[in-house]
Amino acid sequence: MRGEGTSLDRTESLCPRCLKRIPAEKVMRGDKIYLVKSCPEHGSFEAILWRGQPDYLSWIRPKVPSQPKICFTQVEKGCPFDCGLCPGHRQHSCTVLLEVTQRCNLTCPLCFADAGREPARDPSLEKIGDWYKTILAAGGPYNLQLSGGEPTLRDDLPEIIDLGRSMGYSFIQLNTNGLRLAAEAAYVKKLKDAGLTSVFLQFDGTEDDIYQKLRGRPLVKEKMLAIKHCAEYNLGVILVPTLVPGVNVHNIGAIIERALDYLPIVRGVHFQPVSYFGRYPKAPGEEDRITIPEVIREIAGQSKGRIKTENFKPPGCENSLCSFHGNFVLMPGGELRSWSKHVAKSCCGKPEIAEEGARKARNFVAAHWSAPRVTTVANVGGHEEGFALWDAFLERIRTHSFSISGMAFQDVWNLDLERLRDCCIHVLSPQGKLIPFCAYNLTDPLGRPLYRDRRSGHGNNTFTPLDC
Repeated sequence: MRGEGTSLDRTESLCPRCLKRIPAEKVMRGDKIYLVKSCPEHGSFEAILWRGQPDYLSWIRPKVPSQPKICFTQVEKGCPFDCGLCPGHRQHSCTVLLEVTQRCNLTCPLCFADAGREPARDPSLEKIGDWYKTILAAGGPYNLQLSGGEPTLRDDLPEIIDLGRSMGYSFIQLNTNGLRLAAEAAYVKKLKDAGLTSVFLQFDGTEDDIYQKLRGRPLVKEKMLAIKHCAEYNLGVILVPTLVPGVNVHNIGAIIERALDYLPIVRGVHFQPVSYFGRYPKAPGEEDRITIPEVIREIAGQSKGRIKTENFKPPGCENSLCSFHGNFVLMPGGELRSWSKHVAKSCCGKPEIAEEGARKARNFVAAHWSAPRVTTVANVGGHEEGFALWDAFLERIRTHSFSISGMAFQDVWNLDLERLRDCCIHVLSPQGKLIPFCAYNLTDPLGRPLYRDRRSGHGNNTFTPLDC
């Protein structure tokens, strides 16, 4: 495969079979970009990275690297085998995930965490307190996401949240399938009273057939009840669809419309194109993936003209090829007004300092993924003039801002170590190491992990490549 197309850039990746580090390159063929790599033992592999417009080269945003403030590991074997973070990492943490349980009440075919199978014992409140201290020692407090498994299976989740707030964490988000939030409004109130800031709600579509395929059962009713109960207690919600070609890509526009129906409680939609963690003995084909530019085009195409592709821009925190975001405000007449725009890079533009990008991202998420304070909603459309109209518009942004974003996580087939070094979404391992999300969840095709160990809950202590 090497030599076909135009080579754009050289990088490193891992062999999907043995997880050894190997050279790779990004190759352009028409308007498609591929990651092409070859292992001396197991042959050549390629994976689609980018298809069509927005233009790949215009999307790239160089950054001035920023070494983590505190490194818990040293560079010995090289990326990605020294994660902790190590001195070779090039970005600070924006969000840190804590897996507070491995238990789950769903058996989803698609699961980052492979949750619910021979789960380890839940970490104690004391242990979680130690994790909070570790993150503070690493330069925090950062934004926190409590994840799993399904965190709401813990009856003491309010105590976990309260402890975090007491230690200085001002933004704590819950990553959940929403089943308990739908079933127990009183539990939602406890979470809110404890200091929960935001709910990151698994929301794959507006049709039960989608959930049947992705989650094993119809779930639309439960999802809407979860949103209703969050609204009762003014808890901000972000809808999080996993996008799978042939299953729910057609439903992107309907998901956004459903979210807008519940603004200002639903603060946005965060799309996640499917990644192939776990057991996938055969390499995913091109038809099995949807890339960032395709998601952007689907959003625009299904919005009936309300949203344009140029409303979306690359991230300022993580590597520019990892994600996209667009910021909007819903006006009283139903207009979705954009306040973000993609401008192609120029030779005169200055690279942003990575640490500054992480700081801005943390602040944006904390401000715009939380529910607004309950006040009288600004009209913005009457006969106000001058400063009064401007003040009303600013209030409208505060109450009715809406974000549409997406993040393409990497798996063993399309892993680019340059992107991994720029990661700002980190998982705190049971050993107290900060590990980039994609590295933590990465597996070989048989489901054997690089870092995560499902049964013991203690991860891969040796950080060495796996042999076939």
